[in-house]
Parts: sequence; C-alpha cells; structure tokens
Amino acid sequence: MTEAALMAEKAALRARALAARAALAQPGAGEALAGHVLAAAPANPSVIAGFWPMGDEIDTRPSLHALHQAGHLILLPVTPRRGEALSFRPWQPGCAMQAGRFGTQHPATSETATPDWLLIPLLAFDSAGNRLGYGGGYYDRTLAGLPAAFRLGIAYAAQLVPAVPVGATDIGLHAIATEVGLFRV
Repeated sequence: MTEAALMAEKAALRARALAARAALAQPGAGEALAGHVLAAAPANPSVIAGFWPMGDEIDTRPSLHALHQAGHLILLPVTPRRGEALSFRPWQPGCAMQAGRFGTQHPATSETATPDWLLIPLLAFDSAGNRLGYGGGYYDRTLAGLPAAFRLGIAYAAQLVPAVPVGATDIGLHAIATEVGLFRV
C-alpha cells in the first residue's frame, strides 16, 4: 500500500471513529475503566504517564486518581510543536492545570519526568494491539524513544475495529483497557 493510500485509509477510519465515539459515553464508564487500569498496573510504584480526557474520550480521571492513590508517580503529557515527541509533567490531585495545544490539559509546573508505563488515548484499536490516534504522530514519536515502556491503550470497548491500518512508524500496544475489561495483545 502506498503512503498516500495508507494516509487516506487512516483518515477515513479516523473520521468514522470520531463520529461514532460521541454516542459511547455512559455513566460510570470512567470508574469501570479505573478498576481495569488499576488491575493491570505494576504492583510496585512506577512512573506512569496518563492523559487528561478531552472531548468524547472516556474519562481517565478516576484512573489517574486510583493510580496516584496506589503510590504511582503520575505524569501528564505536554503536546509540543508538530514533529516533536511529548514531554511529561508530574500530576497529583488538585495540582494547578493549564491549557495545552489541541484542547489538552497538563500540569502548570515546568518539572518533567520520564514514564516507564503509559496510558495512551486512541480513536480505534484492533485485536492485534494496533491503535489509531488523532493523526499527529506524537505518541508514535514518543514511544519510539521509550522502547521498554509498557503501552496500555485507553478506549471504550466499542472502539474495537476489525483492523487498524498500520505503517512503518506505527507502534502497537501491549494491552487495551476499556470500561468492560482488559484486552491483552
């Protein structure tokens, strides 16, 4: 498949996934997700990058609180200019937040840290652990620099699709946590 055909296929799936996700929100989904994320998390305190939910994404805040309460250092990403990898700032409940690029939120501190475990947003995923993101390539660039990090996709269960188109720079997931369970790859 040519690069242009791959990009077109991804764009079409991205548009369908964004349109469908709006109907997936349900009361208690974030809390149910948190139980599965916490069950998958490392037993020993780790440095875990999460993300602040935006738009129709499943609510990750209960997961962030549960992981923090379990003793993990929680980080949230800062979205840089296009073409760069994400950086991560420490988060804890009640910390000052600031608006970032593309509607994101991150801690208002300038301190940064490197995660060894990541919660990764996605628009669609398949049973092979492939993910479709928003199209900026931020997570793929970031994950390329963290090859040993555990990659946990975060989504609604209904975001599962038969196949996600993948290219040479797309990095797969180790598992996906949803409101109904944990899918290991």
